[in-house]
Amino acid sequence: MSDTLATARERAPSRGETAIIKGAARLFSERGFDGVSMRDIADAAGVSKANIYHHFASKQALYVAVLSARAAETRALLEELSEREVPFAERARRFVSAHLASILEHSQTFRLLLRESLSEDDRQARALADDVVGENFQRLVTILRDGQRAGVIRSDFDPALCATLLVGANVFFFQAQRILSHIPEVTFANDPARYAAGSTDIFLRGLLSPVATDSTGRSK
Repeated sequence: MSDTLATARERAPSRGETAIIKGAARLFSERGFDGVSMRDIADAAGVSKANIYHHFASKQALYVAVLSARAAETRALLEELSEREVPFAERARRFVSAHLASILEHSQTFRLLLRESLSEDDRQARALADDVVGENFQRLVTILRDGQRAGVIRSDFDPALCATLLVGANVFFFQAQRILSHIPEVTFANDPARYAAGSTDIFLRGLLSPVATDSTGRSK
């Protein structure tokens, strides 16, 4: 997939490509890669099969384009997080809020990514790591590690684990929002912005109160 993804990044998709990607995203998220034909995608996008092949060399190339579309948006969010003129805590809050909003807005594509993440095909998992999510995750880890070096973030935490928890909170909300909305105690289920702000605040400040920790930050 790597060469295909690199080519896709060279330019922004045209209007025709965008329509094809949108139609393909819906079908792939519903049926998976093997359950969708190029004819199905052409019908969903309102174009001919020839038109699809004009933009994408194969179904695999189209599949990569669908998955990488959201990765490009996340990449832009991470670039904003790298801007050091704004306090780190504020940048983190902006990222989590915008990331969750993007997931919810483009639910079909994200549902497809989750579908693939549950696949037992390790080669596919490796391809997703290499070509879709790995680069952005590494960017986030680097940003957190830089924060540790600057003394803004605790140095005794694994930055990769922190990145996993930061993103994972949004992933869980996306998966469980419908269930959460039926639990009386969960008053934020229908307010993603409040959820994002609250989860980031807990992430940044920690769960234990100052009186419950010693000088190293560990519980007494």
